[in-house]
Amino acid sequence: MTVSRDLSAGALAGLRVVDASTLFAGPMAAMHLGDMGAEVIKVEHPAKPDPSRTHGVAKDGVNLWWKTLGRNKRTVTADLASEGGREVFLALAATADVVIENFRPGTLERWGLGYEELAARNPRLVLARVTGFGQLGPYRTRPGFGTLAEAMSGFAATTGEPDGPPTLPPFGLADGVASLATAFAIMVALSTREQRGQGQVVDVAIIEPILAMLGPQITRWDQLRTVQPRTGNRSTNNAPRNTYRTCDGHWVAVSTSAQSVAERVVRLVGRPDLAEQPWFASGADRARHADELDEAVGAWIAQRTREEVVAAFEEAQAAIAPIYDAADIVADPQFRALGTIHEITDPELGPTLVQGPLFRLSGNDGVIRFTGRPHGADTDEVLDELGFARERIAELRAEGAV
Repeated sequence: MTVSRDLSAGALAGLRVVDASTLFAGPMAAMHLGDMGAEVIKVEHPAKPDPSRTHGVAKDGVNLWWKTLGRNKRTVTADLASEGGREVFLALAATADVVIENFRPGTLERWGLGYEELAARNPRLVLARVTGFGQLGPYRTRPGFGTLAEAMSGFAATTGEPDGPPTLPPFGLADGVASLATAFAIMVALSTREQRGQGQVVDVAIIEPILAMLGPQITRWDQLRTVQPRTGNRSTNNAPRNTYRTCDGHWVAVSTSAQSVAERVVRLVGRPDLAEQPWFASGADRARHADELDEAVGAWIAQRTREEVVAAFEEAQAAIAPIYDAADIVADPQFRALGTIHEITDPELGPTLVQGPLFRLSGNDGVIRFTGRPHGADTDEVLDELGFARERIAELRAEGAV
């Protein structure tokens, strides 16, 4: 199968990205760029595909995670440690605007593919390097994964029940946050290139972006020498803020970050007297009375169905959300109105639902042109476009270089 080459749509149409990274942070950054119209070429080892192809669940032997993570990417194989693979990669980088990689620091240099070699052929190239600990410091050569970033950033220490252990998320949170930071950093570097006429190196350490998401914990430690405790689903900044079970067995989440919303909630649940308490006027003080507030809100919610609770909160203009699983998300009218879920026809799976791009643009929305492609499916086509003769492609394949 030859994929559609119509790259005219999308805000990033005309941008070429070479994704030589594996697993999640780097590949997800490339996915975001591809969603917005960039042409993405995924480079994998001929014998060792991206491990994400085997992560998670599969249907009839077809990995489902890859169908989303690999979308909008043509797939090419090249052993970058070989002379032939180096030849292929240099040719690709010479035509690219962006290269994304996540090898351990020094690996590309050892293969003769460091930024000096790449920029010699393409001075406008942006090289995005995404690693666990970055290109500097004593940990730079350690194996790095999102789990380690979730541990070292303070996320795990502040997540979980007060009397429970530090808690890790059941998904690639740090990788996902790092992917957004990487895509943003790439766009900053490309903007700078337009001003200065040359590319540069982007250094993303996965331990840093998630750290930035966790609020003023560093400033708090610096100024007060205290750390945020584990509070489960509660907040130290406001209350009521928790998850509550409805009488039909569902769960809902309530937030009262705004004072006016907190007042509406207690009036709705039949406890206007709580709003008259001196401590109710401050979010932090309300949090100190979370037991009393949770009892009032939880008891009211427990007597009603999820539909009744959500309707009543909506009428009172109080903030609530049902706690959804994937089936709820697909059926929800708000997600439908936003166009969050896209149906794509996949050659192996048929009609397939995937989450769409992260946002909408009034000029030209992102688009999913195709789902994740088989390993190396586009090698011959891409090498032909780069000017490799059929005989040379056959030689490279015989050598194991592609």
